[in-house]
Amino acid sequence: MLNETLRRLEYHGLVARTVYAESPPRVEYALTGLGRSLLGPIESFGLWAEQHGDAVLAAQAAHEERYG
Repeated sequence: MLNETLRRLEYHGLVARTVYAESPPRVEYALTGLGRSLLGPIESFGLWAEQHGDAVLAAQAAHEERYG
């Protein structure tokens, strides 16, 4: 699953994959410029989640009570 996710991120230009001809084989992944451009929005989302996490959990609990 991790490999599939990394390949998808590479496909979208968010990470760069470097393969080293070593024994054992080694592969490194690094954020591209495009990937680094997402760090700000991801940090903002994390702050939002921290501030509103309790409200989200309360909404989920209320939904479960109403609809099971």
